[in-house]
Amino acid sequence: MYKIIVLFLSVILYSSCSDKYGLDGKWEDNIKLSTKKVEFGVEADSVIITTKGDWWWIDGISLNDSNYGYYNNEDINLESDYYKIVEDDFVVERRDKNTLFVKMNKNLTGNQRVMTIVFEAGDYFDRVNIIQSAD
Repeated sequence: MYKIIVLFLSVILYSSCSDKYGLDGKWEDNIKLSTKKVEFGVEADSVIITTKGDWWWIDGISLNDSNYGYYNNEDINLESDYYKIVEDDFVVERRDKNTLFVKMNKNLTGNQRVMTIVFEAGDYFDRVNIIQSAD
């Protein structure tokens, strides 16, 4: 009887810990990005990324080894339909509920640059990777 109880509890424990939702949170895709990968040449370039969902915000931005967070930033309200993030190498602008404009300056580093923008909507996370080629 003891073995049956242990087996039963093991099955319940295993099934409750399984990853049935994947790595992007427990919600279904409620952002619906128009693209998840963009490639730029070495020159300054920009892209407009659209969404079908309108309830999302930027969770974070990374550019190679640098990470940028904007929570609790008095100048940027991530919950609004419009804001502009300006850094030395890029500009990210939420133009309305469904439009994000991204511009990267000319790549003078001599190395490929990879920018990742992480979106969040409730318990769903998604990302756009922008790859900018080197000189």
